Amino acid sequence: MHYILFYDVRPDYVEKRGQFRDLHLKHARAAYERSELLLGGALADPVDGAMLVFRGDSPAAAEAFTQSDPYVTNGLVTQWRVRKWNSVIGDGATVS
Repeated sequence: MHYILFYDVRPDYVEKRGQFRDLHLKHARAAYERSELLLGGALADPVDGAMLVFRGDSPAAAEAFTQSDPYVTNGLVTQWRVRKWNSVIGDGATVS
């Protein structure tokens, strides 16, 4: 199954993220190497959030990711939520 982690971020996120970006990307790469995280990135125009796509049997990996994500722990993320995604087209789609 797929789960999408949505982040809402502070209005000054772009200005503040630099000091935490390397740690955040290291955290994301580790989740990717564990085959939990498939894709992730900031939304654009405006940069007011981010989406990360996770794979797993439950939303646990996505939820656990937030607990030690430097963007969350340092207050750049104002709110987050995880939604199950019924992917039906493409490599790795989970619903036929």
